[in-house]
Amino acid sequence: MTSRQDERLLDGPLLPVACRRCAARVLVRKSSWEQTSIQWNAEARAACVGIEHPHDTCPALRSAIQEAALTGAIKVVE
Repeated sequence: MTSRQDERLLDGPLLPVACRRCAARVLVRKSSWEQTSIQWNAEARAACVGIEHPHDTCPALRSAIQEAALTGAIKVVE
């Protein structure tokens, strides 16, 4: 069996975005305006003060991601 390389991130890699409230840094990819992939690490989880449930997204971080997409700091793949 041959394996094939995962090429999903070639057109839009994960890029760092920092929360303006707590400075937690996560990696983000926007596949579309509606879909956002966020990769957390332990340091960012510990720093974030806006998450009440492990599967939530902090509103301040969500705002920072939206601003990064609007300003072109992260690419919206669509």
